[in-house]
Amino acid sequence: MKCAPQQWRRDGYTISTDPSQLDLEAILRFLNTESYWGKSMTLPRLSRAIENSIPIGVYAPSGSLAGFGRVVTDYAVFAYLRDVFVLPEHRGRGLATWIATVIREHPELTDVTTWMLATRDAHGVYERAGFRRAPHPEWYMTIPRE
Repeated sequence: MKCAPQQWRRDGYTISTDPSQLDLEAILRFLNTESYWGKSMTLPRLSRAIENSIPIGVYAPSGSLAGFGRVVTDYAVFAYLRDVFVLPEHRGRGLATWIATVIREHPELTDVTTWMLATRDAHGVYERAGFRRAPHPEWYMTIPRE
């Protein structure tokens, strides 16, 4: 399901869900070199992932990419926020928390009842956006793959 791009502005920064604005090379470079979760990402896989999710680009006042994330969703009951990052020169401005907060205002996502994400080290960022640790983590299962 493709939905109309949305946009939010704050402190000179813009969040947009318009995939045509994304700098895929910059996103791939960050995932491959600076993330702990995206080291094996390839451009074809990234392109396919973005094509099948709602991308979230954060743009600096200059228009350059400042951060990224994406939502994998069924648009009804479940949404998974993933691949969120803010480039080092834009950190400390609450941009990751802003992503996690405003994406829930997307008109196609306002009725979603279950939101999830996974993080090793940014719990505070997402708690400020309303996320909480999953109750009963023993109920959740995964199929780990490299």
